[in-house]
Amino acid sequence: MLPATRALLVHLLTATGAVFAMLAMLAAVEEEWSMMFLWLVVAFGVDGIDGPLARKYDVKTHAPQYDGVLMDLIIDYLTYVFIPAYALFKSNLLEGWTGWTAIIVITFTSVVYFADTRMKTKDNSFSGFPGCWNMVVIVMFALAPNFYVILGIVVLLAIAMFLPLKFVHPVRTERWRAVTLPMALFWTFCAGWAAWVDFDPASWAHWGLIVTSIYLVLAGIAQQIIPQPD
Repeated sequence: MLPATRALLVHLLTATGAVFAMLAMLAAVEEEWSMMFLWLVVAFGVDGIDGPLARKYDVKTHAPQYDGVLMDLIIDYLTYVFIPAYALFKSNLLEGWTGWTAIIVITFTSVVYFADTRMKTKDNSFSGFPGCWNMVVIVMFALAPNFYVILGIVVLLAIAMFLPLKFVHPVRTERWRAVTLPMALFWTFCAGWAAWVDFDPASWAHWGLIVTSIYLVLAGIAQQIIPQPD
């Protein structure tokens, strides 16, 4: 297969994320939350593999007519931010003004963050919370905490987007990747399973989501505190 063909196929793989976003949105409009999250998990999986493939097949050289970074950002905003925010608002997890506050905070701060040219650190981690609201919202659906707790988490994470706190990229952050990548894969499995069983409160997947989410949120901050060995 020609290098240009391989590179083009990677771009087309990235583009499928838009299709999964539409399927998730259609499910969300019907308030079929489990199906919505299943499509978002599929989109999350595609987002996890298209980047390494893009670097492996050097899409910038062999298929420069398409901007893979821009394509990825558009799809990420839909699947990471817009659709999860809609689900949080339309579900029964938030009441009255708290729902309006949450969707305004999530959508506004995220579009500003996504446009920030300083969002990546030298070690390919994220500077500030990377706007992964899909991960936050699915945990909220699984655990169903008090609506003030949800709103507090939303506000804290929105503030964290603009603080000098590091958040690991599961694939590109090399430090602790032997732990981070399996954690991210297990999170994805738990998220898919939790949605598959319609967020059954007795499901073991909820504990998996708690443990992996805590690690993924705190690993980068821990790396800032713990010095890198020489």
